[in-house]
Amino acid sequence: MGFGFIFWLIVLAVIIAVAVWFVRSRPLADNQGSLDQRSPTIKVLEERYARGEINREECLQKRDIID
Repeated sequence: MGFGFIFWLIVLAVIIAVAVWFVRSRPLADNQGSLDQRSPTIKVLEERYARGEINREECLQKRDIID
């Protein structure tokens, strides 16, 4: 009887560990605006700024319009 109780306790611990891992591995709704998920338009705008095609003020103005 003691072994059966320990066995089910271990099974329960594994299920809880998998559930915690699954929940923690999913991105939060707040993180969906991370750097990798920016709008393609903003990426192009930042690339143009990095190449020197537009100045900082123009980049900021256009970025405000896009947002």
